[in-house]
Amino acid sequence: MWPEASNKTLLRGGQEVTIRPMTATDAEALHRFFLALPEEDRLFLEDDVTKPAFVQQLLSEQEAGRAFPMVAEAGGEIVGYGVLYRPLFGWSTHVGRVRMAVARSFQRQGLGTAILRELVRKAQGLALDKLVAEVVEDQVGALRAFERLGFHREATLADHVRDLSGKKRDLVILANDVAHIWEHMEALVADFEPSAG
Repeated sequence: MWPEASNKTLLRGGQEVTIRPMTATDAEALHRFFLALPEEDRLFLEDDVTKPAFVQQLLSEQEAGRAFPMVAEAGGEIVGYGVLYRPLFGWSTHVGRVRMAVARSFQRQGLGTAILRELVRKAQGLALDKLVAEVVEDQVGALRAFERLGFHREATLADHVRDLSGKKRDLVILANDVAHIWEHMEALVADFEPSAG
């Protein structure tokens, strides 16, 4: 079930964040979050997130039931974002697509995993069988993070994307069954709990 209320999560560094579904009132704060991302992080995002129209499009897709965006907040600011896209028609209605971005100061603390956990819960609620992530091959950290969560490489498409500077780059398609992703996440959470030793 998609969480109606906020979900508080304690990160590895001890910082508490609130992860919740995005609302229309988040538009300006989410736009500020995207503008604050370092250019080298934005370079690899599929959309030009610096344009306010991107956030408005996201809200439209949310209203239509095609997108389920989440935000992560700390100290009243958005520090992370994730979205689950699902097709409403066609032969791949059982497959969802995920995207995420995390503020540089919150990376490597488990925030991406926490956001993905909520997206996987939503995927389960929508009866999706499989999740796909598309990552530019140069994003080594993002590739490792998805692989650690059980995603595996299904394809590499040569020169498939142009980054924001116009350079062609290879696109890696990663995927896994929703149930297997959940198992990997549960194992990761157990590894980081204080009682795990």
